[in-house]
Amino acid sequence: MTTIDLRADPITLTAALVDIPSVSRDEAAITDVVERALREQTTGFEVLRHGNVVLARTNRGLPTRVILAGHLDTVPIADNVPGRFEVDEDGQRVLYGCGTVDMKSGDAVFLHLAATVAEPVHDLTLIFYDCEEIAAEFNGLGSVERDLPEWLSGDLAVLGEPSGSWIEAGCQGTLRVRLSTSGTRAHSARAWLGDNAIHRLSPVLSRLSDYHARTVDIDGLEYREGLSAVRVTGGVAGNVVPDVAEVDVNFRFAPDRTVEQAIAHVREVFAGLDLGFEVTDAAPGALPGLTAPAAAHLVSTVNGRGGAGVRAKYGWTDVSRFAARGIPAVNFGPGDPNLAHKRDEHVPVAQIGAVTELLRSYLTDERRTSS
Repeated sequence: MTTIDLRADPITLTAALVDIPSVSRDEAAITDVVERALREQTTGFEVLRHGNVVLARTNRGLPTRVILAGHLDTVPIADNVPGRFEVDEDGQRVLYGCGTVDMKSGDAVFLHLAATVAEPVHDLTLIFYDCEEIAAEFNGLGSVERDLPEWLSGDLAVLGEPSGSWIEAGCQGTLRVRLSTSGTRAHSARAWLGDNAIHRLSPVLSRLSDYHARTVDIDGLEYREGLSAVRVTGGVAGNVVPDVAEVDVNFRFAPDRTVEQAIAHVREVFAGLDLGFEVTDAAPGALPGLTAPAAAHLVSTVNGRGGAGVRAKYGWTDVSRFAARGIPAVNFGPGDPNLAHKRDEHVPVAQIGAVTELLRSYLTDERRTSS
């Protein structure tokens, strides 16, 4: 029976979690281990299992509640389990392995704090969930939202997504649109008899090339938008003028836009062109919410104790789910997000320790949370 020690240092705990394979849709083993550890090694927590999600919460009657949420799944293993420790060229000790960055180091921080913070100044809710790395319909946090929404109530949510020890506030929204053109099929030797649908994509690509993306300041944080072609399809055979062509366009938008406003903006960019327009995926962004008291206290604690600072989150994360419920949410975890999913994924162990102690200060410093 695999076991983990929540009171061990969070670096050792990270390594233990990495050595339990947990590719999306195959998280039962790690969920069993985490559930058992929370039941046996923590006090004051109500623990609940929901599919391959483990939830735990205190009910001390404290004035605020902080949610610590992290996903247990990883992308497919790439010959990088079990993990290994090395010393890099700068003399830093690093841990290599699948999930070291995204996001078993963040999970380890939360689990360690659950077992070692005896007198938190906030009530705590911990959520360890499955299937974050695949289609949203399978996301374990989504199943909690549908079936156990009361577990998502709180004053601040901290997602353990890799942020390099920065507080990354909010997130971008994302929109994917499929633009299609139609023409007339013909033999390429008699191309004048046809109407080439691929050629009709030319003004679409031209507008994308000429597009100037916004940079938006929200709560002092800079969010940069982007509109990009991410997929082009068309063609029937090497001697046929095609009658159908498509381009998928991805719009990463600042969280001051709603999904509906983002769709309207993309329609405006391509206005006047004879195109099919189909929205294939959309998810709202999340405003940083740093003016909310619980979030402001976190920023104050991290900045006051030598943290890396605060910046905008580029990309979409599950903070959006909490923001949609009116709960300010941030990403805060060890690891460089640019290394997530890579074969050589690795995290400096010093970052694991730093994030642990910064969060410990926030969860226990009564002077900062009572102002």
